[in-house]
This record gives sequence, C-alpha cells and structure tokens, in this order.
Amino acid sequence: MTAFQLAALDMAGTTVDEGGLVYDVLESTVADAAGEPVPHDLLLRWKGTSKWEAIHGLLRGLGQDPSTAQVDKIFDGFGERLITAYRETPPQPFPGVPEMFQTLRSRGVKVALQTGYSAEIAAAILDGLDWTVGPAPEDTVDAVVTSDLVAASRPAPYLVFRCMEATGVSDVRRVLVAGDTPNDLGAGANAGAGFVVGVATGSFTHDQLATEPHTHLLASTADLPTLL
Repeated sequence: MTAFQLAALDMAGTTVDEGGLVYDVLESTVADAAGEPVPHDLLLRWKGTSKWEAIHGLLRGLGQDPSTAQVDKIFDGFGERLITAYRETPPQPFPGVPEMFQTLRSRGVKVALQTGYSAEIAAAILDGLDWTVGPAPEDTVDAVVTSDLVAASRPAPYLVFRCMEATGVSDVRRVLVAGDTPNDLGAGANAGAGFVVGVATGSFTHDQLATEPHTHLLASTADLPTLL
C-alpha cells in the first residue's frame, strides 16, 4: 500500500517553472492601476493564493479602492498580460516532474494540480506544456482544480478538498499537498493532509518554509516518489 493516495500539487513554482512571471505581471498590473509601487513584503503575503484575491488584498494594503468592480477590471487586465507573457516565454516543467507524475500514477497514486490561477490561464499553460487531464494512463495528470472553482483560495483548504472530490479520494490522511509558498502549506495543514510538503523551487527558501506548517521539505516535487 502506498503512503498516500493523492498528490495535490501546486503549479507555478512547484511543478511548472515560469520564472516568476505570474508575480512580475501581478505586481506591475496592480502598480500601474494604483499609480504606486507594490511593496515586496506586501506582495509576498499574497503569493500562492488566487490572483483575484491577491489583487483585492494588494489594493487594500495600498489603501486603494478594493471594490469588486475595480478588482474585476484589474484582474481582466492581469489575465491578458499574463497570457501574452506566457506566449512570449512559455513555462516549462521543472526537471523530473513529468517522470514524477508517471511514477506516482503507475503506483496507483492520483495526481491533481491545484492552483491560484483561473481556469482560462491554467488551460493556456497546460496547452503550452502539452499536458492532458484524465484517468487514462497516457494522460499527464488525473485532475486540475483552479481557484475560480472554490469559495476561497489558499490558505483555505477548499482546493485540496476539490482535488479529493475530483479523484475520488476520501481519506485526507492519505493526501499529500505540495507547494512553494506559505499559503500552499497553510492550505495543506488546514485541510488536515497527512503529508504537507514544501519545495524550494519557487519564491521561498527552505529556511522560510521551515517556519510554516509542514511534514517534509524537499528540493523539488521530482523527489516525491521518495515518500511512497
């Protein structure tokens, strides 16, 4: 019996290397709309959550208008800029990640991607990577859950729970959650996941992630098979 039945994995910075573009675009879009720079520590606070919620939080932190209409307007512009940026600099999987997917799935582990992206942006990334979603052995992962499908993004646990629903896994103790931000780890802990794994391939170092709730710290999600 494998130690975990489901791996619910973040995308940007965890399984997908997009060079931090998402946060560069988020910062510049909000700064342009607000007419002032976004402090680095404020941006860090919102990494790993839904980008709509991040824009709302950044505006509020800047003392700007955080109304739904204003956030919607900025979010639409952010999405357009990000998709353009990804076309110009296509994201790539981190080394060993596709092989990790195959290893886990061959051992009977379901693999779900869960992300603060909207469905539209996630689909554009998956298309660019030529990753497919479904139960067939030739598919890349079993499911994808995006932040616009849940009531609240990380550190709320709902993305993890939706991954469980999508893959038919009912025991949260047999779920592994992995990510590169404190909000990723917070979501895993809030869900009660048996494995909460921090990886240092994104915005935060192991030392920074070590202060957050976790069960394991790994160099990369490519190393997840060592936990089976």
